[in-house]
Amino acid sequence: MRQGTLRPPPAQRRVVITGLGCVGPCGNDVASTWDAMVAARSGIGPITRFDVTGWATQIAGEVKDLDATALLGARAVRRLGLFMKYAIVAAEEAMRDSGFDVGEQVGSGTPEDWPDPERLGVYIGSGIGGFPEIVHAAVTDVDRTRVSPLFIPRSLINLATGQVAIRFGAQGPSLCVATACAVGNHAIGEAWRAIRDGDADVIVAGGTEASLDPLGVAGFMNMRAMSRRNDTPESASRPFDKDRDGFVVSEGAGVLVLEELEHARARGARIYCELRGYAATTDAHHITAPAPGGAGAARCMELAMRKAAVNPSEVDYVNAHGTSTPANDAAETQAIRRAFGAHADGLTISSTKGVTGHLLGAAGGIEAVATCLAMRKGVVPPTANLLTPDPECDLDYVPREARSMPVRVAISNGFGFGGTNAVLVFGAI
Repeated sequence: MRQGTLRPPPAQRRVVITGLGCVGPCGNDVASTWDAMVAARSGIGPITRFDVTGWATQIAGEVKDLDATALLGARAVRRLGLFMKYAIVAAEEAMRDSGFDVGEQVGSGTPEDWPDPERLGVYIGSGIGGFPEIVHAAVTDVDRTRVSPLFIPRSLINLATGQVAIRFGAQGPSLCVATACAVGNHAIGEAWRAIRDGDADVIVAGGTEASLDPLGVAGFMNMRAMSRRNDTPESASRPFDKDRDGFVVSEGAGVLVLEELEHARARGARIYCELRGYAATTDAHHITAPAPGGAGAARCMELAMRKAAVNPSEVDYVNAHGTSTPANDAAETQAIRRAFGAHADGLTISSTKGVTGHLLGAAGGIEAVATCLAMRKGVVPPTANLLTPDPECDLDYVPREARSMPVRVAISNGFGFGGTNAVLVFGAI
């Protein structure tokens, strides 16, 4: 090569989804979560973790019947914050689903079919990390000399990623992003970028959250952001409905296995779909409210489609952020109209938050799982509890009943406080 000439960059690699994992209020695996989504069966109920007598909001989407000790071992559980437990359980399900033998090999060696440790990464984000652990220590450990030496390792926000990496022996790139309710989409998108650019072959990516603590719930409640339908919790989360009165806070984790296409094919992996594009933008408008007309979200969808080389008319389905708040749902409707133009009226759109509630930092991961399954199974989950159409939300939101249809290209939206936006574009393969 002559002096002064540059080598061409390596061809960008294609990235596919080969594994899915979930923990949430509708069940502690993918199958039960998906069944609830399709059936519009809510996982929301009265808060049981602490006394909410007299509170304006008394409902949430709690994780139920998760025996972390049986799944992870007593010694491990003592060292983990709750959000880490959810992440590990979901990550192990995703790796098994991808065809890797987690089993007894976890933490004790590398099985023959395991990815090259130096080419295996973990990108799991959280909105608030070990918040309950921090609150508990601040309230109960008055004598600071008695604070547990495990307090910091159980609360640090990046240690969901760290704990999963240790369990899997993952020595490739690791990353923890903390972008509120968009974090799952950001983590998955940045993992896509790393594999595309050749930094890894397999990355476990998604989001996790465990913020059902009195202080956290009270904070959202006093912002007047949450639903007060305490008498009918199963219908409290109602995205795009005219009578929506706020979101329902939930907890859990959603994790995907992203893999370079030829790596997946070489080992005969089952492929759900391809992750074709990702974009991130910022409103720079307000700490909690979306930009007028959904401008930032629209630009994010437009950029993601451009990166995926997808025309708006090719998109079949949008898994909406759809929080069940008056401001978000109206702004997202405007953003979709802005990004898709005339095709907006031909789109199929739904929000699974009517069933799961708002999982905050775990929302993007679980909703990406739902989007992949919609493509794989040819079924779009409905928007539960959409009973009264809102003139400001005038698109096709698949009210109450699932819809069978081919989905070749789908988008999953994630937006968060601070005006942060992240959009993923999936395509059939």
